[in-house]
Amino acid sequence: MIYKRTLLIILAIGIVSLGCTQNPKTTKGSKISGNSGSTDSIITEPDGNYKPIDTAAYNQKIKELANGDTTGHWPVKRQPYPLPGAILPFKRIIAYYGNLYSKRMGVLGEYPPGEMLSRLDREVKHWEKADPKTPVQPALHYIAVVAQGDGGKDGKFRTRMPSKQIDTLLKIARKRNAIVFLDIQVALSDIRTELPLLEKYLILPHVHLGIDPEFSMKTGAKPGTRIGTYDAADINYCSDYLAKLVRENHLPPKVFTVHRFTQKMVTNYKNIKLHPEVQMVIHMDGWGEPELKKGTYRHFIFPEPVQFTGFKLFYKNDLKKAPNKMMTPEELLKLTPKPIYIQYQ
Repeated sequence: MIYKRTLLIILAIGIVSLGCTQNPKTTKGSKISGNSGSTDSIITEPDGNYKPIDTAAYNQKIKELANGDTTGHWPVKRQPYPLPGAILPFKRIIAYYGNLYSKRMGVLGEYPPGEMLSRLDREVKHWEKADPKTPVQPALHYIAVVAQGDGGKDGKFRTRMPSKQIDTLLKIARKRNAIVFLDIQVALSDIRTELPLLEKYLILPHVHLGIDPEFSMKTGAKPGTRIGTYDAADINYCSDYLAKLVRENHLPPKVFTVHRFTQKMVTNYKNIKLHPEVQMVIHMDGWGEPELKKGTYRHFIFPEPVQFTGFKLFYKNDLKKAPNKMMTPEELLKLTPKPIYIQYQ
């Protein structure tokens, strides 16, 4: 069963926000060829001061993330080696999610910045202890375009966060050398309209992208009344856009997260294209008890491999039903494949 969320009020800007996620259902560069780690073309030369990719180390890490999978799904075949400066799979990203205007949309905005960062520090240390072979990259994942319950002046049911707030988030991130994700909930707008408006931030080397199909309301339905969707064509538009920014601005690869907790949230996954400039994470985004979350990961993430995987943990919603506990890093490391991006809300 999918539970409908209660609309959240963001008093600071007077909009009604839909927060994020419902609980899940149970039910061109060089490339890697198969599980052997062999390659079939030439690695891109390093650009600027970014460290060139150690392809042997890359092969080893993606094999480790496959966690003994024998189905042939993982590691993903014929994925491109990334350009120099890539974060994945050499580091695991541990991200705090939310919006500075709301204490109810995630831990990022729930606490004052100092306390929020201290809490993030504790999660980073836990992951470092659980998997000492994989360094941790802290991150702040900020909802920069928020789906809302009111249509607004243009009837698009979304609000764009002001630059001042995003700038504040970037300043907070610098205190921990954290990378930043800007997340887009398009509602009745579309990704081709919203993504370019964030370009001035995405050309920064430490700013990355997230998109949320749940709030991509292609049918014109009000966000929150049903679950939205993105097709491979929408995802490819974003990847192409990011790849162009990376090439033109001599940047390290962008990490690109796509939220997912149902089958229809992402359609035609086999048509999703990978780029050396972009590292794609299909991110398991539903809440619920551990067995429910593991089932969602098994049914909707494992069988449709794209490149990397992520997993979301909810400090409150995951505790609502027995056994009333959030999954631990040690438990998540037993998943196949192992997620390399972890988000806390």
